[in-house]
Amino acid sequence: MIREHRSRSKLEAYYQKFTEEGILDPNVHPWVAESWQKSQELGIGRETMDIRHKLPKDEFQALQSKHMDAIQYLSQLSEGIKEFFQEYNLSLLLIDADCVVLKSYSLPFYQMTPGEIEGARVGIEQVGTSSISVACEHQTPFWMFGPEMWVRECQLGDACSAPVRVNGEFHYIITLVSMEQVAMPQDAVISLLLTMKTALEQHLTESVRIKAEEAILDATPFAVYHVMPGGEVAYANQLGHTRLEGIGAGKKEGRPTSNLNDVIMNYQHTPIYKGFRGIPSYNKEVTWITPAKTYEDITTVVPLERDEDQAVQSVVVVSMPIEDLRTLVAHAAGYTAKYSLNSMVGEGTTFLSVRNKAARVAKNQHHILIQGEAGTGKQRMAHGIHQASPRAAGPLITLRCGDATPELLEQELFGVMLNPEVSHQGRLELASGGTLFLDEIEKMPKNIAVELAQALKEGKSHRIGETVERPINVRIIAACDSDLKRLTERGLFARELYEIVSKSVVRVPALRSRREDIPKLADHIIRELAEQHQMEPKRILPETEKVLREYDWPGNIKQLQSVLEYAFFNTPGKDIGPKDISLMGDVKPDNKWKEDKDVFVKAWQAAGGNVSRLANLLNVSRVTLYRYLKKYGLEKK
Repeated sequence: MIREHRSRSKLEAYYQKFTEEGILDPNVHPWVAESWQKSQELGIGRETMDIRHKLPKDEFQALQSKHMDAIQYLSQLSEGIKEFFQEYNLSLLLIDADCVVLKSYSLPFYQMTPGEIEGARVGIEQVGTSSISVACEHQTPFWMFGPEMWVRECQLGDACSAPVRVNGEFHYIITLVSMEQVAMPQDAVISLLLTMKTALEQHLTESVRIKAEEAILDATPFAVYHVMPGGEVAYANQLGHTRLEGIGAGKKEGRPTSNLNDVIMNYQHTPIYKGFRGIPSYNKEVTWITPAKTYEDITTVVPLERDEDQAVQSVVVVSMPIEDLRTLVAHAAGYTAKYSLNSMVGEGTTFLSVRNKAARVAKNQHHILIQGEAGTGKQRMAHGIHQASPRAAGPLITLRCGDATPELLEQELFGVMLNPEVSHQGRLELASGGTLFLDEIEKMPKNIAVELAQALKEGKSHRIGETVERPINVRIIAACDSDLKRLTERGLFARELYEIVSKSVVRVPALRSRREDIPKLADHIIRELAEQHQMEPKRILPETEKVLREYDWPGNIKQLQSVLEYAFFNTPGKDIGPKDISLMGDVKPDNKWKEDKDVFVKAWQAAGGNVSRLANLLNVSRVTLYRYLKKYGLEKK
């Protein structure tokens, strides 16, 4: 608030009249009058300024560190106007919202050294009426004449204070204090103070915005760079700095460097170099060759402003390591473990020993071979091992080796270059940092198995049609329905891969070997079905459990799941009795199997390929079954 010049003698008279007689002259500024009354009520001494209310040294240093941005900026701002301060014997103070003096600039304040005033509280509760207390109270700039100050030793000169607000919130007060009764250009002093206030507010507002933007950039999964001509990195976010350190930027021959040209051997063949010719790139797969290793990123390069000659001044680079992108995509696509080891139901001694072993081998770094009959839960076991392993945060990628031709399997596994511009990664790369689950590994052709073994030994592979080698970091969990060791000994499976995946072997028992677990498994399956389909759960009667336990389950848990699913949806009541159980699942023992090969094959599979068992299920003679086995071209057991 700019106030017209006042007579010092009159102001001194008003002050004396109030302090000695308690009478407030109506010519006293209302805010000053209000402040005098409060100072008197608080019993603030009038002769000397009390600076005993100082923060402890450690606490004050921490406070200064917290506000160092404002302190340093105001220091730079005041540096160029020291001569003006000296001419009019002015002192500058930076005060926080709690009225603690953070910094004293220019000349000593109130004839005190900066060390004496810094850290002191100068609010109305400590020093009474001042331009600081009024500006703080009314949140507006205020000019106060010397005789209006509460403390007499502060009445030699005038003072002006202004609050500093950042994004609408009160943060600081800046104060200019005249040390002597000299004629001052009041308008110039106030203009200077308001200019400093506005500049500080704009700087701090911009700092908050920049910090927020940097926090956002640091939180992104991308490396972000601002690159100048010649390859100099002017800015990098947190991931960017990490990547620069990884490729050797930061030191060159013992000297610090942030120039990409110094550390990227193929720099002139990258989209960054093209960006300075005005050519943008969007989501391009880029190979960076450095002395340490070769990296692959998905990179976007955007040229920025141009000079008068249309030369690009700088480019922004947004880059994501392909291994990070794989992990991100894997999680987004659900390539994570769906089951834990604890989700595998069973309390029998046989199964508990297997589950405990799986938990132990999950913790080591060995590749794992899971063996067991079809339908025993090898896939769920693989999920559980991955989730219990140190690689749980990485992707879990599955590849069924029997689902494709050898050519397609090789491309699925290693990736393939379609043309010079397009190259697709394979499951081996996609699983980097996590686990690759190879189901039916016994069906992998020997030449592909040998190639995989070599890649695992060397820790790198190349896509089909390419020569570029890429690092891989993957754990193999292989599953096999038959005895992989015997297949290897017979020359039907590659010994090189067998020796790698068989470091740790987990053998999942057949369901007929753990009959004691069948009731709990059955109950668990029924509860999962009810929850999954939002239906009322059903109860398996004790006599039904007896039927389930006495059956051999050639299809193991998978067959049990199918049988119970059929019973769950086809039993009208809440209780599942023996009559509701069809051991052939959705294959009914009617005559359709005589005309429909698919129905017969389902029944044949449900009986585990056993003629006697199927004869009992279909209630026909073995001789009749032999005739149909021959008709449908199936092998009898």
